[in-house]
Amino acid sequence: MLSILSVVGARPQFIKAAVVSRLIRSSQYRDTIHECLVHTGQHYDDNMSAVFFREMEIPEPDINLQIGSGTHGAMTGAMLMQLERVMMEQKPDSVLVYGDTNSTLAGALAASKLHIPVVHVEAGLRSFMMAMPEEQNRIIADRLSTVLFCPTKTAIDNLTHEGIAFAQPALPNADEKAVFLSGDVMLDASLYYRQKQKAMPLGRALASPASLVERPFYLATLHRAENTDDPLRLAAIVKALNEFDTLPAVLPLHPRTRKILFQEGLEFAAHIHIIDPVGYFDMLTLEDRCQFVVTDSGGVQKEAYFFGKPCITLRDSTEWVELMQHGWNTLVGANTKKILAALQLMPRYGESVQLYGDGHAGEFIVKTLLNIFSEEG
Repeated sequence: MLSILSVVGARPQFIKAAVVSRLIRSSQYRDTIHECLVHTGQHYDDNMSAVFFREMEIPEPDINLQIGSGTHGAMTGAMLMQLERVMMEQKPDSVLVYGDTNSTLAGALAASKLHIPVVHVEAGLRSFMMAMPEEQNRIIADRLSTVLFCPTKTAIDNLTHEGIAFAQPALPNADEKAVFLSGDVMLDASLYYRQKQKAMPLGRALASPASLVERPFYLATLHRAENTDDPLRLAAIVKALNEFDTLPAVLPLHPRTRKILFQEGLEFAAHIHIIDPVGYFDMLTLEDRCQFVVTDSGGVQKEAYFFGKPCITLRDSTEWVELMQHGWNTLVGANTKKILAALQLMPRYGESVQLYGDGHAGEFIVKTLLNIFSEEG
């Protein structure tokens, strides 16, 4: 039986793991794959963590390291130490990491030092901004990985330019990697869970402003460190959203962002309706019902596209260049004038194209891992 240790720690990883972990535990695979699901505790607030496991049919983590927040070095170091211990105890055939968080980096480092093959789901993404912690994490994870699952052709091209060939050797290792175009597991999740979302009432987090989503609004999110940790960027974004009062906004606000806004003396105007972070199904409801999206999140950019909603991205670059190339995404950074100009053009729709696979990325990933590691065995 193939033994996989999966490392998760943050909201986007819970969504991606929901697809793969649910498949592994299905009747089709439960007798051929065993998964140990490890939660680092990077996101530990109930609204940012536990609610996703409850809602999305993700099994409770086999191990919760409960590391919590801290500086990048302290957090990653604590994860590395504890994940190494867990991997030595569990002795998995491979370690599966997702995306680009500190949990991704720690999982890849710990496994690679122990000579356990690393599998990276969502490999090859690049923002080409090395100042971003996420960029550093994803590049290192790709370098350490044995098996890389790329969501897009652009991701494969990025790896090729870095000397990681698009190849599938029979017996891959960290030097001769296996690179696959898998499609995006987030599309799988969106298609699967939106059917359940449509049958659900609005959750408790949306109870008070529920009337808002019955009339036109746009959805906003704001949490990325490059914006929240820079007082000038944060103030410019707040100013732009406050000045655009043509349409109300619903803004589920990360606790850390809320704290920084208070510290900086920044407030949103009355037409920006602040709510607590929401569960995945409530987020799907907001994305389904909104007119357009304004975000600095990587995942929400794609989720907007899955629902056919235009997106304004509050970043200087994006990994999801396809969304820009086909007119779904407008990149504005933290420039007040650019944000306002983009807002005034919304909604502006892009081309009707299929960018992220056919909705069966999870199945491709599980079958491929079985093929690779059964051959190695």
